[in-house]
Amino acid sequence: MHPCLSCGACCAYFRVSFHWSEADPALGGVVPPELTETLRTHERVMRGTSQVQPRCIALDADIGRYSRCTIHDRRPSVCALVPASWEFGASSAQCDKARVAHGLPVLAADDWIDVSEADKNPLPQP
Repeated sequence: MHPCLSCGACCAYFRVSFHWSEADPALGGVVPPELTETLRTHERVMRGTSQVQPRCIALDADIGRYSRCTIHDRRPSVCALVPASWEFGASSAQCDKARVAHGLPVLAADDWIDVSEADKNPLPQP
């Protein structure tokens, strides 16, 4: 199983801010606008992630046990840019920081042994 499916720490640790156009259907945006709020002039943020103890409104999880993004196929681009540690052969400071903050061990290369290449999250193309 992909380690992110039993984690969810990043979605309950970081503010998820992105360009407003990603939540504007008229411009091809796919992020549901009702799940976002204005952050700054050109930025929106996922609801719940600008709090002292962030938790994305789209997160369905018991951190460290199960996790899923309810809008995975429509999530902001910044979410796809945070790789899990060792998913692509290197550690991820963001992943490690979020996991440690939730009392989870950082991921290691061995955590990926039984995960097929097809099940890994492809990084978005620029």
